[in-house]
Amino acid sequence: MKHKKIALWLLCSAAALLIAECGGAIDATIGGTVTGLSGGTTVVLLNNATNALTVSASGSFTFSTQIQAGSTYDVTVETQPIGETCTVTGGTGTVSQNSGDVTNVSVSCNATTTTSNYVWGTVSGLATGTSVTLLNGADTLKVDINGSFYFPTALSVGSTYSVTVSVNPTGETCAVTNATGTIQSGTITSVVVTCR
Repeated sequence: MKHKKIALWLLCSAAALLIAECGGAIDATIGGTVTGLSGGTTVVLLNNATNALTVSASGSFTFSTQIQAGSTYDVTVETQPIGETCTVTGGTGTVSQNSGDVTNVSVSCNATTTTSNYVWGTVSGLATGTSVTLLNGADTLKVDINGSFYFPTALSVGSTYSVTVSVNPTGETCAVTNATGTIQSGTITSVVVTCR
């Protein structure tokens, strides 16, 4: 009787190990490809309304948090890039048992006519806790973080722009490159502000 119990225990243990190896829940990463994203701007993606992922260039992406087999995923755009609109295809589904990582989510970005005539650019070198105030004609913009910015007033095609620094950050001086030009249809203007 004792030998039968031992044999049964060994059989059950082997079966449990086999189930764990072949049928256990396998975590998978969720990812895909971003296309059409312009340089100098970013799109922020979410999976299941969390795990924010900032993508700054076209190409592949993968969320850091894995999803367990049997669980659903839902990829959405939290923040659109300046001057573009991104749409998600194949962003929802259920992670299948032992199917591997999800890599076929497609995020397609295209220039939008509603924001393509805004003057925008990037700020770099701005010290934490400081800000720089920029002017474009009558448009005033206070920037307190490095990264992308754009002036709130759209300009008509054919009009000119001229970006200057109105107030430098404390302890720094900011210089503007690509500061002047003419708005063209479908063109996103990139102004570069460098603080030192």
